[in-house]
Amino acid sequence: MPGSSKKADRELKVRVEGQLVLNGTTQMLNAALAGLGLAYVPQDLAQPHLDGGLLTRVLEDWCPPYSGYHLYYPSRRQSSPAFALLVDALRYRSSPGEMRSA
Repeated sequence: MPGSSKKADRELKVRVEGQLVLNGTTQMLNAALAGLGLAYVPQDLAQPHLDGGLLTRVLEDWCPPYSGYHLYYPSRRQSSPAFALLVDALRYRSSPGEMRSA
């Protein structure tokens, strides 16, 4: 199965042999934890396992930083109540430096 990664203006192409192909990040992470190979997953998902020594980061200089998710919507006037609740929930979760109680 061919694969490629880009770094700046360089591209690395490799041919990967194997029997296991997964589409979900959770399944990829679990396979890597089981020692079945490498997994390209979001850092926040892998970080506890990296900190615990269960996973080892490879090709770190080929992993660009990710600034986070962004939500774009053109107008608040026509938002549905469900969409307004989603926006409020995302704002609440992403407020930096606030202490919250459950």
